[in-house]
Amino acid sequence: MDEKISWKAVDQYATLYANQLTDSFFSKKDKIRGSEILTLSEIKQVNLFIINDLLHVWKEESQKLHSPYFDYQAKPVVESLIQFQNTLSNHILINRVDFLPLLRRATSKTLNLILAPYDFFSEVLDEKGQDIIATTDLRNKVKYIKINRPPLENLVTHLEQKRIESLTGKEAFALLDHILEEVNFTPEDIEPYLESFNKIVPLNLDKFYEHKSQPSTQQKGPEAKSTTSPVNPSAEAKPTLAEDLAKKKITRLKESLTINQKFMFTKILFHGDFEIFTEAIDKIDRFDNLTQAIRYLEQNYPDWDRESEEYEEFVEILQNRFS
Repeated sequence: MDEKISWKAVDQYATLYANQLTDSFFSKKDKIRGSEILTLSEIKQVNLFIINDLLHVWKEESQKLHSPYFDYQAKPVVESLIQFQNTLSNHILINRVDFLPLLRRATSKTLNLILAPYDFFSEVLDEKGQDIIATTDLRNKVKYIKINRPPLENLVTHLEQKRIESLTGKEAFALLDHILEEVNFTPEDIEPYLESFNKIVPLNLDKFYEHKSQPSTQQKGPEAKSTTSPVNPSAEAKPTLAEDLAKKKITRLKESLTINQKFMFTKILFHGDFEIFTEAIDKIDRFDNLTQAIRYLEQNYPDWDRESEEYEEFVEILQNRFS
């Protein structure tokens, strides 16, 4: 089975949902206040993402306060700006045109968090243009996340306990990886949230996924692969995300997979269940050769799409593990 999220379909639905919700609200009022944003959507996460984006806008605007004449970093000035921010946050007032893109983005992010929490975690820890993650910034982000929150919450708690003020995205991924294994994280049930979305705009979950069709004349399974198939240990591997790993001997899969690879394999191959993924990796690591590993996959995961990029990458990594 090869199912990928169609982000185009998610964004299209988010647009319809945002339009419907704003039409309903602004048919009675010209502008929306902060207190009204917090109760706008039945799905609280949507509302919180809007507030979080507004605070992010304020942070960006405040960072522009630089002057050759005034010291904006002086403690009294910083304290006054914080007080000003708190006051301003209680006086949010937005018209329909400016509010619509905020709601659309918040809806899309919420669907991302619900449908693909691993992807969402990756985006939080690998924000574009951000090489270093400050623990305080991460705490502020997590504060506005209510769905599938435990892994990121535990990560922040760990950083605070260790008094780590900042770290790289790669370091954060590594820590989160250990946390996911410790708590055996399983994403929340999506049905209640989908039902709430469906009340505003009819939702067809199937449209959120891209299903790859299989040629009827092509045989499934590793034996149907050509000589370039990654199932053949001596085959020439085509460039994939596993390319770097292939340059060196892998002794244990569990220690060699990147957090992004773990997220991807869990989502696509193991149906979003990190515990099942971890158990499978532990079993494969105990095998003596590639043949045993491939046989295990065939027997336990017959529904996998042997033509998918994720499967090919996974088997390519197995090649290197047992070479």
